[in-house]
Amino acid sequence: MAGTVVASTINNDTGLFATNNAYLGIAKAWVNFQGGNGNTAGTINGSFNVSSITVNGTGDYTVNFTTAMPNANYCTISNVKYATNAGASLVFGSSLANFAGNPTTTSVRILCGYGNNSYVYNMELVNIAVLGS
Repeated sequence: MAGTVVASTINNDTGLFATNNAYLGIAKAWVNFQGGNGNTAGTINGSFNVSSITVNGTGDYTVNFTTAMPNANYCTISNVKYATNAGASLVFGSSLANFAGNPTTTSVRILCGYGNNSYVYNMELVNIAVLGS
């Protein structure tokens, strides 16, 4: 006798589809947050599977996941808005001497930089999406 699957338990707030664990190749987590620049650094505007943002220092943030990733071999996609300069970029593990942020299953550390990646800044807005299996 086959088991019965009830759609309401699969697709509720804590069910398989709610955590995206039933799908491969789609975002396992995403967040839109204020990075600083006159805003409250680390304030989350919207998110999925992100419990909090830790502010480690200027332009240095840790994105903490609500549900851990199955491994640390995921892909991060990002963009930022820096209010006074359209040339801002997001840097992961750059040549900056003080950066030591390897991804883990529970978080990813990011560093926001500008120009030749020698300078870190609090960006007005930071967007991160995490893709993985």
